[in-house]
Amino acid sequence: MELVIKIAAIGIIVAVLQQILSRSGRDEYAMLVVLAGLIAVVAMLIPELKELYSSATSVMGF
Repeated sequence: MELVIKIAAIGIIVAVLQQILSRSGRDEYAMLVVLAGLIAVVAMLIPELKELYSSATSVMGF
């Protein structure tokens, strides 16, 4: 549940920053903020996906 809250917080912050930058005419920076947020969330998910994969392979017996 903690991970979901962190991802939601990052999403809200990125959305607000993207809107502020877009309305001020800095669309390039807005895109960079969105990309940085996406990379941050993926970096947070990689260890969880690794753990899921290892538990799934142990259950399946691979």
